[in-house]
Amino acid sequence: MPSKFENQGVVNDQSGLLRQLRIDSSERDAAAAGGASRQRLVARAVLAAVAVAVIAGGLVYWKWHGQRFTVETAIAATASATQGPSAILQASGYVTARRQATVSAQITGKLKEVLIEEGEHVKAGQILARLDDSAYQASVAQAHSQLLAARALEGQIQGQLAQARRDTQRYQDLIDRNLVSRQSLETTQTQEATLAAQVQVQRKQIELAQATLRGAQVQLDYCTVRAPFSGVIVAKAAQAGEIISPISAGGGFTRTGVGTIVDMDSLEIEVDVNEAYINRVASGQPAQALLDAYPDWKIPAHVIAIIPTADRNKATVKVRVALDQKDPRILPDMGIRVSFLEQTAAGKAAPAAVAGVLVPSTAVVSSAVAGAGSVVYVVAGDRVRVQSVTPGQVYGDLRSITGIAAGTKVVRVPPGEIRDGAAIAITNAGNSQ
Repeated sequence: MPSKFENQGVVNDQSGLLRQLRIDSSERDAAAAGGASRQRLVARAVLAAVAVAVIAGGLVYWKWHGQRFTVETAIAATASATQGPSAILQASGYVTARRQATVSAQITGKLKEVLIEEGEHVKAGQILARLDDSAYQASVAQAHSQLLAARALEGQIQGQLAQARRDTQRYQDLIDRNLVSRQSLETTQTQEATLAAQVQVQRKQIELAQATLRGAQVQLDYCTVRAPFSGVIVAKAAQAGEIISPISAGGGFTRTGVGTIVDMDSLEIEVDVNEAYINRVASGQPAQALLDAYPDWKIPAHVIAIIPTADRNKATVKVRVALDQKDPRILPDMGIRVSFLEQTAAGKAAPAAVAGVLVPSTAVVSSAVAGAGSVVYVVAGDRVRVQSVTPGQVYGDLRSITGIAAGTKVVRVPPGEIRDGAAIAITNAGNSQ
């Protein structure tokens, strides 16, 4: 049976445990106050987020629904039965120049001046560069002096010949009066003939001196490099102070050209056509060209000739195509695609059928909304709606599309910020393409 003191110990232990589990009133009050503070902070954050969302929503609504865009409109027109030419074959190639030259001097010398830069337009005969001509100037001066000396000597001999002729005449008069011997007359006549021969020799010497002077002048002229034809400088190959030669000499220390000039009026197209389809191409056939740099610009062209040889490695035949439209945007070695057009019996391009309706090309834009792809903005009252379309061929400023009916009014040039349902103000009557 437990003693009194043991019972008292158990009671004391239980009382201690109860005191440990008891929550102090001050701690309870502080915890309650902290929870209320956190609730107030959360409530304020929720209210701020709601306010921001409301303001942002209002701004978005005003921007897309309250903002009014000023636009021009156009009517989707019914395509005529035929529009534009029909391509029967396509091939790719490059723009080439029929007249292109790397200009060099005809003699070896050191460049004194280079007067060209890339992109510069030059005229035929314009000076492109000058070589050091001091030695050739001296040669010209020497040849000129030799010519003057030869002419002076001719004049001296001519004077002696004139005197000999007068002496011969006097001796002839004296012979007639038997005052001198015939031997004296013959001596005078021999001197006259000798001087006449010397005059002829000296005249040949004058001709030789003139030829020497012309040769020296030609060599001097070679020191000036001129443009052989009008064109554009596409490459500058040498600088002042470098040695230039018409033949390759001296390794990498000698230049063989000053620059390259291209006649932009001689630009044409060279394409490789698969030999299996060369029967679809004929000389004079109409064509259309599309530069890789300007894929929406159709350039009228026609076939010049089919080069009468095939490339056995590529199984192709080279075709020359002329550009009917000259433009500064067309540059040598540009990539280009050529569509050979079907032609009628009269040699003109046969028209091709057009599907869908025609709208201004600017009305068709790309959109990433829900994967819409190409879209137009259709006018519905004072607002617009996005309409997905399938674009087709481009005919000048117009483009064929499918997805809307003829007579539908569309925005000609949609602003970049316009969206589905945006309000608009129309500035034109909207009845023209």
